[in-house]
Amino acid sequence: MAFPVDLRRCQILGLAGTTCVTAGGETAGALPVRELLAPSSAHAAFGLVGAYFGVVLLIAAWALLGRLIRGAEPPSPRALLAVLVIWAAPLLVAPPLFSRDVYSYLAQGAMVDAHIDVYAHGPAQLGGPLAAEVSPLWRHTGAPYGPVFLGLASALSGVTRGELPAGLFGMRLVALLGVGLMAAALPRLARHSGADPAAALWLGALNPLVLLHLVAGAHNDAIMLGLLGLGLVAALGRWPVLGAVLVTLAALVKAPAVLGLAAVVVLQVRAGRGRAKAVTTTAVAAAATTVAATTVAGTGYGWIGALNTPVSPQNWALTSLLGRATGALLERLGSDLAPLAVPAWHAFGVVAAVVAVLLIWLRLRPRPVYALGLSLAAVAALGPAIRPWYALWGLFLIAAAAPSASVRHRVAAVSGVLALAALPSGGPADTGQLVLAVSGGVLAVVVLWQAHQAELAPALGRTA
Repeated sequence: MAFPVDLRRCQILGLAGTTCVTAGGETAGALPVRELLAPSSAHAAFGLVGAYFGVVLLIAAWALLGRLIRGAEPPSPRALLAVLVIWAAPLLVAPPLFSRDVYSYLAQGAMVDAHIDVYAHGPAQLGGPLAAEVSPLWRHTGAPYGPVFLGLASALSGVTRGELPAGLFGMRLVALLGVGLMAAALPRLARHSGADPAAALWLGALNPLVLLHLVAGAHNDAIMLGLLGLGLVAALGRWPVLGAVLVTLAALVKAPAVLGLAAVVVLQVRAGRGRAKAVTTTAVAAAATTVAATTVAGTGYGWIGALNTPVSPQNWALTSLLGRATGALLERLGSDLAPLAVPAWHAFGVVAAVVAVLLIWLRLRPRPVYALGLSLAAVAALGPAIRPWYALWGLFLIAAAAPSASVRHRVAAVSGVLALAALPSGGPADTGQLVLAVSGGVLAVVVLWQAHQAELAPALGRTA
């Protein structure tokens, strides 16, 4: 007998999940340094169990909602947006979760506000309380972000005057704006691509990765994807120049969005504009936007060189893993080439990503939104660094333009796994933390199973 599903049940279960994540994050999250607890402390351990308990509840609510969307009476896009608001509400007051990147954003914004070259110097040059919040690995590393985001961060720094709580809340509001733009764009992109708008919202906006990493983690990927989606919507209509401007603004938050300009060109050609004119119009709009945004932000063009920002030595990107494995093998063989293994694999990954993108566009050019989603997924998968939220680069557009339900199901399965891939503190996990996290997840599964059995008992009794 099937587990009964209704929209209200999904709302409550997801709300319980994000509430538990928020509560657990109060002691196990990416807290300011003065509030950090030792991972071995009882409060931190209890928080970690509670946070993972909540993550599993959220994943379960999302899965049940997906089943409801595939049912005979699926909820409307407006009803799904209400679910998104309900699920996200507790996370608005949560501490930073699953990453400490937001502290880097604040420090870099303060650097721009203080007229320090954010591309030549790391937050250590700023000094003070904000720099102390940045992970040691990145304190001496220049910003890898474009002038649009750094301009936003600088403006926020001026408004909050370096106050940490206000700055964290402001960054979360910026991320929420990005998520709102994503949710607004998804139904329109789905209709253009012949997909179900409700299914697109479910996979692309209500996804646990969006809630856990874009909302709770306040990552700038949210504003990048929001601007990218809005730009594609504009290009679908009668505003290709506006589309190029918005996509360029997205790329000036984080560079991967620049691939969206290819989709803007293809959409113009499909609308009847000549290829040469479409390319020229898009290029001129992108160049003008880049110059204007960089001038207004006052950061200069150091962001071009900053694209080579080093990655964590222990990054678990595919090419980094292969590079470390190859280097270890060469060391055992006594080869002097061992130090070159990781850079070589990173270079191979870049070449492979370029080839993959070209092949995708050659095959799927008539479906530019889907082609762009796959291209961004390839860049994330083959790049030198990867984090769980990088999956959203491609997932956002695949959600809008997936050609079949089976594609959405596979992407959803990957999302569920990645939602479990980071600790609330954003740091590496030791054995004890892994045990606690697994315990929290298993406890959630047990509670869900017991609830399932309790729901079925009356019906089984009536059948008997």
